Amino acid sequence: MREKDVFMDRLKQQLSFLMEIDKQKEIIRQTYLSDGSRKETDAEHAWHIAVMCLILSEYANEPIDAARTVMMLLAHDLVEIDAGDTYAYDVQGNSTKKDRELKAADRIYGLLPEDQRDYMRGLWDEFEAMETPEAKFANTLDKIQPVLLTDQAKGKSWLEHGVRREQILDRNARTHEGSETLWSYIREIIERNVEDGFIRGEGSGE
Repeated sequence: MREKDVFMDRLKQQLSFLMEIDKQKEIIRQTYLSDGSRKETDAEHAWHIAVMCLILSEYANEPIDAARTVMMLLAHDLVEIDAGDTYAYDVQGNSTKKDRELKAADRIYGLLPEDQRDYMRGLWDEFEAMETPEAKFANTLDKIQPVLLTDQAKGKSWLEHGVRREQILDRNARTHEGSETLWSYIREIIERNVEDGFIRGEGSGE
């Protein structure tokens, strides 16, 4: 192929990917905005935790490459364009989540030129594996953001789904691996919401 044709083919692939991920704005999550007025979209969630990373990276357990972590956070939920958002406490949905997201990752990141496909897919795989300091901190932010918003929204989604304390703690079993400091703060929020009746505690008529 001529140099111009190679350039145009690459550009078309990049723009195809960028137009495809615009669909992330349409994916509705179960977490409400902090004022409880409506549920957030995947794109809003990704933006929020990316900014959180820039502001809160000093609390990571280990030094991290903040820019790489931001890219990981922006890329990690793109698979939900195909796979949909699976609610954290949906047992049936979570049983098929991995397979749905793997198939989505192949298709969506596969729209990019090979070098960028490998980079973006690599970020997603790294996030899912949760082995590097960056992936651990990214996962911490991904887990604590809904707690922060739901706390501000007076437990709205927790109340709607009858969420129990043990469910939240089970889901956050590894959240401390990214930041002990942030997890300690979130634990206090969880316990306060149990006391306030927004989260169901033990012996609450499950």
